[in-house]
Amino acid sequence: MTTKVLARLAPAATDMIRADHARVLATFHRYKCDAAAAAKRSLVANLCLALEVHAQMEEEIFYPAMASVDQALIGRFIAEHDRMRSLIGELRAADPAEPQYDERVMALMREVLHHVADEETVLLPQAERVLGERLGELGARLMKRRLAMPLTTLVLPALALVAGIALLRHVRRYA
Repeated sequence: MTTKVLARLAPAATDMIRADHARVLATFHRYKCDAAAAAKRSLVANLCLALEVHAQMEEEIFYPAMASVDQALIGRFIAEHDRMRSLIGELRAADPAEPQYDERVMALMREVLHHVADEETVLLPQAERVLGERLGELGARLMKRRLAMPLTTLVLPALALVAGIALLRHVRRYA
């Protein structure tokens, strides 16, 4: 599909970003400190992947489009992404059975909530005023980029999630 056709079919870039935010926040709400370690690992793996994909797409496509408007603001958002990536790295290396794991998840949640609030109250309204008609084209580019992500980036975490759910069901059945 050409970018022009996708631009007519794809949601605006700002709508796609808001939808990603909503999905990530909903995932955070499903996190329970008293859940089994396998359930925590699975949920956090899904969450981390969603955050990484979202950040990469913003940095490659959306932020450059906004950089000419407010370079300092974009720089701040990239620094926030870097802090999230650092927390994601800590979570991936951590054992979900350790009490510090929940603290790391909550730290990531706080960072994401702050970032989402700033983007949705400052950057996205500014983008809608400044970029106008370009938002459809940017949305199409975001969609194409998401579809072009390496298959392993999308499939392996999905398989981990399925395995985690199966393990959780097995544990519940015999508990």
